Amino acid sequence: MKKFVSIFKNKDIVNRIFFTIMILFVLRIGAVITVPGVKVSDELSNIMNSGNSFALMDLLGGGALANFSVFALGVSPYITAQIIIQLLSKDVLPALTELSKQGEYGRKKMEMATRYLTLLLGAVQGYGMIRTMINQGYISLTLADNFWTYAYIVTILLAGAMLTMWLGDQITEKGLGNGISVIIFAGCVRSLPTQISTAWSKWISGNVDYGSTQMIKGAFQFALYILAMLAICAFVVFTELSQRRIPVQHAGKGGSSPSMARASFLPIKINSAGVIPVIFASSILTAPSIIASFISSDASNAQWLKVFNYNSTMTMTNFDGTTWNMNWGLFIYLALIIAFTFFYAEMQIDPEKLADNFQKSGSYIPGIRPGKETERYVGKVLNRVTFIGAMSLSIIAALPVVLVWANAFGNDTSLAIGGTGLIIIVGVAIELNSQIEGLIAGKSYDQVKEA
Repeated sequence: MKKFVSIFKNKDIVNRIFFTIMILFVLRIGAVITVPGVKVSDELSNIMNSGNSFALMDLLGGGALANFSVFALGVSPYITAQIIIQLLSKDVLPALTELSKQGEYGRKKMEMATRYLTLLLGAVQGYGMIRTMINQGYISLTLADNFWTYAYIVTILLAGAMLTMWLGDQITEKGLGNGISVIIFAGCVRSLPTQISTAWSKWISGNVDYGSTQMIKGAFQFALYILAMLAICAFVVFTELSQRRIPVQHAGKGGSSPSMARASFLPIKINSAGVIPVIFASSILTAPSIIASFISSDASNAQWLKVFNYNSTMTMTNFDGTTWNMNWGLFIYLALIIAFTFFYAEMQIDPEKLADNFQKSGSYIPGIRPGKETERYVGKVLNRVTFIGAMSLSIIAALPVVLVWANAFGNDTSLAIGGTGLIIIVGVAIELNSQIEGLIAGKSYDQVKEA
């Protein structure tokens, strides 16, 4: 309660909250404005809980794809461009590698390159999305089916994507949290009331005519469902906040003092990458369906696309003719999450640079020699801690698929808890809370300084 009061006493925080809400309000208005020249089928909104590539694109679009709105592309092209630029800067393209080492100047140049690449990828993704949805009957054109119509629609989608990026930048600068993450967060949160309402209808209101016993049983099931959701949220919070603290001592600063040794440490978070690996993995899985639309009109319905759908199984045939089902999409999805978790962990903490900085500042890890030995030790600890974080993210991401396999909710797959959306919701909420606490602490410090 005290923290809540402190928030509303801080004018800067209130202004930031209000600004963020207004930007999200603008995005929600845009999310219901269908692209001119397009007629949307009722089936499009029904497939958004299916876990296919369109559901993932809707997630990255902040929930705007269900209406094929002007913001349907969302931040997906930008995220894909970020992945490409950051991968190329890892000793693949020398020019980008040099820029990555040039501090703020290099960061601005790389961001500019990312935005130019976003324009190209957005145009390609927009066209591919239109062709795929037309082929599958989710949308139809009310204008002539020619090049100019496609160019017109792609331009609108691309303009919406760039506006979404700009609004995200405004949130980052003047609002709360990372703008891109907050936009995706808002799209994920919008589905929670529907999910809880569906659970209520299934277990309580739907059993009202069956007698008191069924009502009590339904209420118990609903309570267990809510408790399970809260338990998963608590697990995500635990993994997001947990860290491994490596003790560090500083030469000439009382390093022999036990209290000083305890006060000085190098924190390594279990999940230093946050929700970024999940967002990136989701974005990558949407690419094959886009590429398929350029092959042929029937390619988007091809059986091989099930390989990239973590909710679909493929029937595999043995040499003796027997068959078995395999979910390759889930394995690819989890592998991408693990890979991006390690990739971002190394971007956050570079053992070589850290060891070099320790030597220059006269700092050292007790029992570990400076230089290469420190580098190897930090690298080993980082890999072990990151492995735990990657496994935690993978478990939560795979949970809804496992529950569907186990037929835990019957035919209603929308009730499956966990998954990408919940990870993003909890992760972004933690980031927002940390920023708010920092702003409150900064305000308190300023007041003490003035006094």
